[in-house]
Amino acid sequence: MLLKKLRILFLFVLFSPLFIFAQDTLRTDSLYKKKPLIEDDPVVIMLDSLASLKIFEDAEFPNAKQYQKWNTYTDNDIPVVPDSIYRERIAQMNDQSPFEFVYNSEVKRFIELYAFKKRKLTARILGLAQIYFPLFEEQLDKYNMPLELKYLAVIESALNPTANSRAGAKGLWQFMYGTGKVYGLKVTSYVDDRFDPYKATIAACEHLGDLYDIYGNWLLALAAYNSGAGNVNKAIRRSGGIKNFWALHNYLPKETRSYVPAFIAASYVLTYANEHKIYPVDPGVLYYEVDTVTVHNPLSFEQISEMLNIPLEEVAFLNPSFKHGFIPATHENTYKVRLRKKNVGDFINNENALYAFRTKNSANQDSLFAMAFSNYREADLYTVKSGETMTSIAKKFHMTMAEMRSLNGLRKNYVKPKQKILVYTKPLKEKPKQEGISSVNVPNELNRDTAKKTTIASKIGEPNVIASNISTQPLTESPKAIHVVASGESLGGVAKKYGCTIEQLKNWNNLSSDNIVIGQKLKVVSPGVTSSAGHKTVTESKHVKTTSPTQKYIYYTVLSGDNLWEIADKFDVTVSQIKGMNDIKNSSRLKPGQKIKIPR
Repeated sequence: MLLKKLRILFLFVLFSPLFIFAQDTLRTDSLYKKKPLIEDDPVVIMLDSLASLKIFEDAEFPNAKQYQKWNTYTDNDIPVVPDSIYRERIAQMNDQSPFEFVYNSEVKRFIELYAFKKRKLTARILGLAQIYFPLFEEQLDKYNMPLELKYLAVIESALNPTANSRAGAKGLWQFMYGTGKVYGLKVTSYVDDRFDPYKATIAACEHLGDLYDIYGNWLLALAAYNSGAGNVNKAIRRSGGIKNFWALHNYLPKETRSYVPAFIAASYVLTYANEHKIYPVDPGVLYYEVDTVTVHNPLSFEQISEMLNIPLEEVAFLNPSFKHGFIPATHENTYKVRLRKKNVGDFINNENALYAFRTKNSANQDSLFAMAFSNYREADLYTVKSGETMTSIAKKFHMTMAEMRSLNGLRKNYVKPKQKILVYTKPLKEKPKQEGISSVNVPNELNRDTAKKTTIASKIGEPNVIASNISTQPLTESPKAIHVVASGESLGGVAKKYGCTIEQLKNWNNLSSDNIVIGQKLKVVSPGVTSSAGHKTVTESKHVKTTSPTQKYIYYTVLSGDNLWEIADKFDVTVSQIKGMNDIKNSSRLKPGQKIKIPR
């Protein structure tokens, strides 16, 4: 008997570590088992983006306390509102609105977000509303649309003019590239119209109007604005043809289910902000304090800031569409710039001096100006092919990795097959003419000959260089030859040999520094194509593009379910172009079998 007990004890001691290891393994596996990722709510992400918005820092705006109650925000005595009051107030809003405002648990969740959890950020939204709501209301009224749609931008961007989503949507109205392009919003190396408050608001009105024409229901139009008409159409089919947001709720994408409740909640909280003791935080500038000036020549934010004594952050905040603090204007391609009304007179009176003004950082200013028009490109969608990497795509389109990430809102240098990304296309075939702009600092009348040559170069679609304040650089065509770097050669020596500038060589070859190595192949200009003393001249009559006085078009037969913005997207034109060519006033009148003209 004793022997048997000893055997059992021996076996226990021998195998007990295995049992313990097995238990630990199971416990560890359970601990580290991959769980579904809980993604942050897009509404919360946009709200949080306001926390770092520099426009609210008092140091940048000395008038931060000029408005009554705007500096009296406090967390003390936050009102507690019963459901019955919420229900009553929202019912009153519903009676006065074409929207179907209801109160339920989803709406309450977002009311608590705006009125309690994030009330300090809601106070900032109220401040920004003083800048943007008058603009929204003006355009909504012009398009005969409900003014409550102004609250949609609160959901989209929290009224952050530089908002940028993970999916690549940008600006106050969060336009994706494709939809923005359909409504005339362009993206180039230096300007992104999606960030332009005025242009994006007009595009949002047109897009929302088209969506309402499709569904005849504002809540469904909002759902389609968020997830696309395709997802809403699928939900309608799955529900048996019902066109009611709450009836379709469970058939819609998860994010869209919360989208309309968030809109109702934001509409409520901003309407009853005083009752919740939420007061606007002064953004430092109001809508009626802002006016526009027209810029005719290249100009940087630093020039405006330093010469007119305006905070650089203020210029940037009022003009978020200019991506690098640079306005690539010409006489033929002018831009509107927003300034306080008190600064408009100074701009107009000193406009010519502004274009010639040398900033403290003048070296960077010259470099930026010189590259501006030789590197002026529009963006377009590109589908990643199998085997391609971000590096190979960047090289293919003459972009840097930083440009690729910035343009697409990417955090890593990774793309996958069939992924759609934005890339910069080749330089425009017809460059903005530079007549009258000879240099950053030299008066125009001193360089008329250079201006004329620049105009010729712009007509044939080749890059041109704005001269420095010291001398006029030769204007060159795009590279047509390859130079192999020899021992002892420098980038400056190669540039001198081919009659171009170092900056041009760096731009043509996507170089980030002046360093080159033996055997390296550089794109250069073939001898005899530069337009300067001692070289062959480019003639104006060669390669000049002629346009037909009659707009070309094709006919398209409208199919069942077609709408204008999808047709525009299909043919890579804008909605306005189709409407204008066919004299369409209301897109809901499109009928299956109808033939419409599509501009080509």
